[in-house]
Amino acid sequence: MEEIVEITLGGIAGLIAAVAFVALVIALIRPIGKLAGVIDRLADAVTELTEHTLPAIDEAAQTVRDANGQIARLDTITSAAARTSEDISAMTTLITSTVAAPILATRRGVNKVKSAFGKEKTFED
Repeated sequence: MEEIVEITLGGIAGLIAAVAFVALVIALIRPIGKLAGVIDRLADAVTELTEHTLPAIDEAAQTVRDANGQIARLDTITSAAARTSEDISAMTTLITSTVAAPILATRRGVNKVKSAFGKEKTFED
């Protein structure tokens, strides 16, 4: 007894679609494999980049810490220089008022004596 299998138009379309899908999968196996290799190499490159970048970032952070320390020391030196400058200015004012005042008084006195004796030329001329 032979059974006759009836194939309908929908069955033929389904069979063609199944064969086309199998052909598509077979055709995509190679490009998907290559893409997987590219992704693996990309992951390796990112890992290597991270291994090289982290020490550079650590070194940059240490450099910034060192620079901040130097700036703090420079700030101390600058403050000391400013205080020294203020002290020198105060000392100059003190010396000027202490020494220059008697000299100027003497000069005015000499000018008065000269003008009293009739000399017209003074130190100010």
